[in-house]
Amino acid sequence: MIPKFRLETDGQLWLVTGVAGFIGSNLLEALLKSGQRVAGLDNFATGHRQNLDQVRAAVSPEQWRRFKFLRGDIRRLEDCRRALQGVHLVLHQAALGSVPRSVNDPLASHASNVTGFANMLLAARDAGVARFVYASSSSVYGDDNHLPKVEKRVGNPVSPYAATKAMNEIYAAVFARCYGIQTIGLRYFNVFGPRQDPDGDYAAVIPKWIAAMIGHQSVLVNGDGKTSRDFCHVSNVVQANFRAATVTRPGAVNQVYNVAVGERTSLNELWRLLRDRLLPRFPHLKNFQPVYRDFRAGDVRHTLADIGKARRLLGYRPECGFARGLDEALDWYVAQAGGAPKQSIRI
Repeated sequence: MIPKFRLETDGQLWLVTGVAGFIGSNLLEALLKSGQRVAGLDNFATGHRQNLDQVRAAVSPEQWRRFKFLRGDIRRLEDCRRALQGVHLVLHQAALGSVPRSVNDPLASHASNVTGFANMLLAARDAGVARFVYASSSSVYGDDNHLPKVEKRVGNPVSPYAATKAMNEIYAAVFARCYGIQTIGLRYFNVFGPRQDPDGDYAAVIPKWIAAMIGHQSVLVNGDGKTSRDFCHVSNVVQANFRAATVTRPGAVNQVYNVAVGERTSLNELWRLLRDRLLPRFPHLKNFQPVYRDFRAGDVRHTLADIGKARRLLGYRPECGFARGLDEALDWYVAQAGGAPKQSIRI
């Protein structure tokens, strides 16, 4: 589901980093369908060429010709400079995600998420881009236990990944003050939807559980299942990026915003919602039960966003709630998990 959003940018060139990833490819599709010219940068560390295949299949040939792909790595400043040639608006999504991954390999997360981020900011400054919108994370709230989460109140990071995202916000603010670059950070809350990777040790909970349930494998719940998240369909994230890139309201730039729905769902509730939706297709789930294990290091207990600031300053209005988002995305998840034929067109 691509949000209906009219972009008035006078033919400007957009750059999407991490364009072959989950969120990046959804941004690419929405931009091309809106008639925009797009450059995309990715090193395929966590992105997949299949995501670009699916975007190409979803847009017209004329729209696809407006896209230029560059293979490169944000950890190399020269790649950032090359990608930013002629670019007006940046949607920076490239990062090494996952809290557990960062706990296991903090230096790799730092290299991509901090050094790579600083490279992009420097290259964007030198290229004279109009605005730099970047993906932050709800993980920056750390050990702050207040709900809902409000942008001006954060705790101490509880994982290396959270520390890298907090550093992104610091660097963006410093570049805004020192060099006048316009930046907007978007604190994503548990994004889900089509093209979210169901495979690997660091897969997000929704695609990972769906794949396990379909494949007769154990669904592992970290802790008691009462941990809760503000799950946000990717179409809402696309809308937030577009609004951040084009907002003209005074005071809206050089800020960070929560991007979520403002609803909280526990892991136990998520389990029941997924089982109820999958049961008609997969009868073996009738007596299926999850397996509980220890809490995971670095995990935040609860997330729930206050999205009032994004509503006021960006005009952000999440159009897809959690239940509707699951219904929208389920067919794609099932297909990727092997429950339905996959379709892909090669570039």
